[in-house]
Amino acid sequence: MIDLYTASTPNGWKVSITLEELSMPYKVKEIDLIKGDQKKKSFLKINPNGRIPAIIDREENNLAIFESGAIMIYLAEKTGKLLPSDPAKKSEVLQWLMFQMGGIGPMMGQANVFYRYFPEKLQSVIDRYQNESKRLFTVIDKHLESNQYLAQDFSIADIANWSWIRIHKWSGVEIEDLPNLKRWMDEINLRPACIKGVEIPRALELPDDENSEKIKEFEKNAKKILQK
Repeated sequence: MIDLYTASTPNGWKVSITLEELSMPYKVKEIDLIKGDQKKKSFLKINPNGRIPAIIDREENNLAIFESGAIMIYLAEKTGKLLPSDPAKKSEVLQWLMFQMGGIGPMMGQANVFYRYFPEKLQSVIDRYQNESKRLFTVIDKHLESNQYLAQDFSIADIANWSWIRIHKWSGVEIEDLPNLKRWMDEINLRPACIKGVEIPRALELPDDENSEKIKEFEKNAKKILQK
């Protein structure tokens, strides 16, 4: 049994989707980011960095693992699925996984901060992160022109990148002019494990109306998380 410590964020979804795709039994331990659960001593024993997600594998002497990418690799290797054993094919999956971890995630994360949460609107900074996010999206779009998935078969690389790109509007980046990326996104949107995984620990609906009270409340809560 896997204990999953998580919240409704792209990095959290990466692991819950992986568990669903692998049909592995797991127990959800919701971390309330607004209340600061991620900074409690009990959680810091699992992840000293105080971030979600993290897991404890009860079958492996209560092995604790943090960092979403490391968890995904561990789960895939444990089951022999979503990550090929062939060195060349495995390398391809890991390259696209690192593409998300070193590029898509950090750039979109900063776009979210400066576009949504930062008290000052620094347009040059916003442009920097939105433009770089779009450039990375374009790299994937070009690759998907001749590939169904990022690394031949559906893998943890697809899960990782999809989990972030699905909130592209929240970062202020559109993908309508990227038909291959959009096709890939639409296809993964239909996978039952992905549909269920993004509702763990609870469904997250990002508001569409930029002037709504709901979006202001969402941004207010997100600011609280950034300060913890």
